[in-house]
Amino acid sequence: MSPPSAVSVGSTVLPPWLTHALRAQRGPVPWNAVLRGVLAAGPLLVVALLVGRESLGVVAALGAMFAGINDRPGSRRVAVHRIGVPGLAGAAGLAVGTYAGDGLGAVPLTLILTGLGLLAGAVSAVGPVASGAGTQLLVAAAIGAGMPLPDPGWQRALFFLAGAGWLIVLRLALPTPGARMLAGDFRFDGERVGARRAALTAALDHAQDALAGPRLRRYASSAVERRLRAQYAAALPLAEAATALAWAGEALPDRTGEGPRRLAVAVRTGAPCGPLPAPARTVPGLRALDDALLHAAESFDRGGADRGGAEGGRGGSALHGDPGRHPLGRGAEQTARTRLHLRPPRAKALLRTVTGSGGREYGFRVALCYGVSVAVAQALHHVHWYWLPATAVFLVKPDLGPLVSRVLNRAAGTVLGALVFAGFAAVLPRPEGLVALVAISAALIPVATRHFAAQTAVVTVLVLALVMVGGEPQASWGRIGETLAACAIVLVVGHLPAPGQRGGNVRARVVLATDAAHAYLSHVLSAADGGADGGADDRAARWALRREAYRTLAEARAAIDRSAAELPTLARHTAGTDEVAATLERLVDTTTACAVHLDDTGQLTPRHTERLATLLDELVDRRERAGLAASPGVRSSRHRS
Repeated sequence: MSPPSAVSVGSTVLPPWLTHALRAQRGPVPWNAVLRGVLAAGPLLVVALLVGRESLGVVAALGAMFAGINDRPGSRRVAVHRIGVPGLAGAAGLAVGTYAGDGLGAVPLTLILTGLGLLAGAVSAVGPVASGAGTQLLVAAAIGAGMPLPDPGWQRALFFLAGAGWLIVLRLALPTPGARMLAGDFRFDGERVGARRAALTAALDHAQDALAGPRLRRYASSAVERRLRAQYAAALPLAEAATALAWAGEALPDRTGEGPRRLAVAVRTGAPCGPLPAPARTVPGLRALDDALLHAAESFDRGGADRGGAEGGRGGSALHGDPGRHPLGRGAEQTARTRLHLRPPRAKALLRTVTGSGGREYGFRVALCYGVSVAVAQALHHVHWYWLPATAVFLVKPDLGPLVSRVLNRAAGTVLGALVFAGFAAVLPRPEGLVALVAISAALIPVATRHFAAQTAVVTVLVLALVMVGGEPQASWGRIGETLAACAIVLVVGHLPAPGQRGGNVRARVVLATDAAHAYLSHVLSAADGGADGGADDRAARWALRREAYRTLAEARAAIDRSAAELPTLARHTAGTDEVAATLERLVDTTTACAVHLDDTGQLTPRHTERLATLLDELVDRRERAGLAASPGVRSSRHRS
């Protein structure tokens, strides 16, 4: 994915920070998520009204609303983690905010919430789930401290968690239409991402997360899971061979892509892949592809696939005698059993991320914006003062987009949502009309997440409806005022000078990507030096390292693209990091080509070694120009290549 660039509209060239604000994601309507939205917040509110506990119904609906924001495409196993962890953090924040708001004055409350902002902001640097947890922790803490509800903190927390848990139940219980291949075990029945997003790295990331996600047992617990893990492992050598062929840049026979296409159909339908055309085995990349296709056919058809006859036959291959004895087959088996994920969560690694440059910068910005918003809101003595810090939390989080883009979309979405709600509030019966509005808004959240302004507008309508159901008057104009104040605070704080070097999160991501690329390269070069035997253990370790290299590169690219769409005063702090990422991508591709060639011939050609040396020199130069310290691993790899 290339970094944002200026776009021409007529004779006007729009800058990147503005084009980002206008950009929206595309794809099919996620009807399953829409259905879950209808069945989530609205029914919870109806039950609460029937039993006379409107305030707790509002809290449960808020929990379901936040869970709906985190309800993204993916398998059920991943959804439990993605929705449940932020839900737990939100419940904890609601309890802390309630007790702090009841027992503390304005100054100590501001200090407590500011410290909470520092912690949540630093933890958010760990990854998307941690960021969602940090966001819900702070928003719920502000709501708990400022929303005038009669219920004690533990009840608020319990019902907030119940709202999130209800959406998880819906996510687990409602089947996905058309998932025939997973009948009887649909924990891995995922709602697919759109075709434009299903690039190779993203698709493998989704599969890896789904199969290596939260689990109660170490090993596969069903035949379906074992088959899926085997298919995922079979896809890794296919991806490796494809990268090597692309790196070589040579023309390929027309039938080369037919086998992978048929395998893709087999994955979607659950049917056997049938006969596969054997590609010509004229170069190392094609021989690797042929071996990978045969192993994939065995895995996909559970041990039976005829590749031959009228489709062109198949050449001699080490696999054709007994696929299970070849290092590729045994390496894939080991991957399926034990090497789905290279980086399990470790306390030391997480602590380094939280206390590193990215975590410190993240935490400082969040704490400052959150603390200032709390102080200003309380000084204004507004009845809904919690709106201001809650809004600031969403605005200050850089993983939601560039700063100016977030501010523009938040302001526009709030104004639109407040006006829409004011119109509905004037004509709808109460409370049934408001409950229907909550249900409709919750159903629209999965669609509205494609654009921050649309999501803001829908959430604004939903929150204002909940406020009125809770017994408070119509508050559209107050919502607009609080949002504009939060926008002003975040814009000012976001551009203030900060201790240390700016762009810490981007630089931290690039460093992780560099380290992962170096680890992958070192492993491959050890095979060239005779330090690896090329057996099953070597294959499995190499594929795991390759996955980690491409995955960290994708994360770095995403952070770089967001930073590049900031105003020039902020974007300049990460200038040159996109060139570093581009060099790393070419280095990892070249490393993959080297690995495939070593499997075939046992040695590298001068083209491979010269390309590695050139890229390593280029990487050092570009890191220096971007202000990144030279990596000891890169220097050692330069000498070895």
